[in-house]
Amino acid sequence: MIFFSFCLFLFLFALVGSLSILKKKNTSIDYLLANQEVKPWLAAISAIATSNSGYMFIGQIGFTYVYGLQSIWLMFGLIFGDLVSSLFVHKNLRKKSQELKVVSFANLVSKWHGKNYKYVQLFGGVIILIFLSTYAAAQLNAGSKSMHILFGLDYRLGAIIGGIIVLLYCFSGGIRASIWTDAAQSFVMLIAMFLMVFFGVNELGGFSSFINQLHKVSPDYMKWFPSTNFSEFHLAPYMFIIGWFFSGIGVIGQPHVMVRFMAIDDTKNIPKTRIYYYTWYTLFYSLTILAAFVARLLIPDTNNIDPELALPSLALNLLPEFFVGIVLAGIFAATMSTADSQILACTASITNDLLLNKKNNYLINKLVTLIVTVFVVTIALNDNKNVFNLVLMSWSTLACCFSPLLIINSLKQKVSEFLSLMMMVIPLITLLLWRYYELNEFIYEVAPGIVSGILTFFVFKLFRTQHIQ
Repeated sequence: MIFFSFCLFLFLFALVGSLSILKKKNTSIDYLLANQEVKPWLAAISAIATSNSGYMFIGQIGFTYVYGLQSIWLMFGLIFGDLVSSLFVHKNLRKKSQELKVVSFANLVSKWHGKNYKYVQLFGGVIILIFLSTYAAAQLNAGSKSMHILFGLDYRLGAIIGGIIVLLYCFSGGIRASIWTDAAQSFVMLIAMFLMVFFGVNELGGFSSFINQLHKVSPDYMKWFPSTNFSEFHLAPYMFIIGWFFSGIGVIGQPHVMVRFMAIDDTKNIPKTRIYYYTWYTLFYSLTILAAFVARLLIPDTNNIDPELALPSLALNLLPEFFVGIVLAGIFAATMSTADSQILACTASITNDLLLNKKNNYLINKLVTLIVTVFVVTIALNDNKNVFNLVLMSWSTLACCFSPLLIINSLKQKVSEFLSLMMMVIPLITLLLWRYYELNEFIYEVAPGIVSGILTFFVFKLFRTQHIQ
């Protein structure tokens, strides 16, 4: 029954995406930006699903399962950082994408000031292609491993199925198909998470008993702040929070997420989109943490559970088999809908940034999508364990390379092509050095990366002012 409902709902998710063929137009702007006519609520839910679904279902639940209440600071940091950057970036991003008539993220950044910064576009396109293709491979890798562990299917089969679904979405309606599927998967998973929390708390004897049992897990499990090797410094907990705050800011550097805001139907709807986005984000994140707490109590770590499989394990313990299949289909669909967004972003980078294609051809975009998908599936089939380590590296690199430039541009500061490049290259070098010297335990690498990019702007401006004087 689990496998049947899994297949049924995976088919339904794919069908939702495929129905976008009814609205598609055979143009590049429709394929890559849904003709900039996406409704605010749909763009908001899709952006959250694309940015966080795999992270929420696997990473966040696993982290909370192991470390407890301190994981709430990841939620506060990410959401608050995301909110702060959205206040002055999202509206400008949508406005500029329409004014400049661009469909790729790197092209938007390179033409922000009305000039064509060709080297910024090329460098940005290379960064997006390298790191988003790796990121997409990791999504397919995660989905295929889940199918292998839960159903005993051949490992390679999951990646191939994922690749086929991605092509189905993309060829049916491009980014619109991905957005529609995101929404369907998000609603299903929100309801499923709520049911698991509700029935789990009831099984544990009610909310008061639930809280009391959490305090008994370990002396540190329900502490607000983490203990680190830097605990002798009073600033250590705050550095932990600040690091995740900058991670939230770094969302504006993720092309596959920000394309949702570029695709909104009207610049005036950005404030409305923001309300939908952060309401859904907070609700979804809160349920994720509660579900992890329920899993920790109902499936103790003495069972040798893999923390990253806590959600499907909890579903198996709490829900009827039919609903377990729905949860598993939702998780698998989440990895696929994120992967296809990343593949489409890679497509836009190749056709618009690397090829510098002035006549953006719809059929060329589709051909490149096919080539990128085959490439991504090939990486996933290699079962390279380092791919998962590269996920964090990919996300951090995109955040550091694009966020400082977007922030400064949105504040209406003039930036030359050389300075724009330096504001991308210096954060990348900072990130690599931070990882090389293993300083992430002090503060997460995105923080020094973004700060170094913004400081680069002020140092160059100061030097130029003094030179003129």
